[in-house]
Amino acid sequence: MKTDSTLLTSARLVAMEFAAPHADAVDKAARFPIEAVNALKQEKLLSAYVPVELGGAGASLSELVEICDILARQCAATAMIFAMHQIQVITIVKHAVNHPWYRNYLQELVQHQYLIASVTSEVGVGGEMRRSQCAVEIEGSRFKLVKDATTISYGAQADDLLVTARRAPDAANSDQSLILVRKADYTLEQKGNWDTMGMRGTCSPPFLMTSSGDVAQIMEAHFGDMSAQTVVPVSHLLWGGCWTGCAAAAVNKARAFVRGQARANPGTVPPTALRLAELVSMLQSLRTSVKACLTEYEELAAAEDAADGVLSSIGYSLKMNNLKVDATQALPQIVIKALSICGILAYKNDNKFSMSRHLRDALSSMLMVGNDRILATNANLLLVLKDD
Repeated sequence: MKTDSTLLTSARLVAMEFAAPHADAVDKAARFPIEAVNALKQEKLLSAYVPVELGGAGASLSELVEICDILARQCAATAMIFAMHQIQVITIVKHAVNHPWYRNYLQELVQHQYLIASVTSEVGVGGEMRRSQCAVEIEGSRFKLVKDATTISYGAQADDLLVTARRAPDAANSDQSLILVRKADYTLEQKGNWDTMGMRGTCSPPFLMTSSGDVAQIMEAHFGDMSAQTVVPVSHLLWGGCWTGCAAAAVNKARAFVRGQARANPGTVPPTALRLAELVSMLQSLRTSVKACLTEYEELAAAEDAADGVLSSIGYSLKMNNLKVDATQALPQIVIKALSICGILAYKNDNKFSMSRHLRDALSSMLMVGNDRILATNANLLLVLKDD
């Protein structure tokens, strides 16, 4: 079992030795970062959140967010894959750890380092996670499920899938279950390509998924509760780690550029130093926002059942949604400011100060989940939120 400090040491090893050397190639070819993900498996970081009694490291959410930050400084796509996988693991641990089937699965996850992908988007509802068109069909002790997904990040490379669907064919589209489907029990028919501006290594084309399995794989908890209490806040916090890491990568390049200018003219302060001071302040504000929400969430989650009402409240939903919107608006601004400090060298693709990959990856943050959709949700919530 790895200690907390060992987990971070392992993350730095993966980032520097396996993510960084291949990041540009992953981006250029829009290919899966297989070297980095294999290293994450080798270091047993995919099971970091699994409780110690089941063989995992029992890592905290704070440690996972820091690992996302470490990875994103070298390859944002690798960090995002790690984050999306951990969202699935955390959901299982928080909502199904006492279920025999899932308890056994978590032990297998530790041993085999399964990579879990999420299947929430769907033709007809787009990326609206809280609605489903497809439905689980149960026959005796078995289920069948077909889902036409608009995107499945690293779907072709995943070992297992965690899928949302209506509880039954006659259920409302918001009456959803969460089902884990195993690699041997599903097929994927790719229906499009993944040739995007940024986050190219996440490999997220659309797929038609056809699956079956044991009814024990259908989680008992209602997905609406899991979404409010775990999936949404944990997603925004882990993504926050990816965004701070991406921002730090750009800031570090700008810092190195300004230091180079200072060394070239000893005894003078480069004019870009003032812009760098502003840039570092912007990064600090982003980190502070993520850290404050992370600390609050961990304190609430530690209270267990007593916190469920708070985590599901309108006020808390607004707070987490605002974190996502504010952070993803700040991130591109940070990268653009870093680009302006480094000037033409940052604009070139074949230069160590290049900001191209960082900027293109940063722009994706506003689209996953779309900020306009989140703000529309906030607008509706504000209509019924009572004043403090």
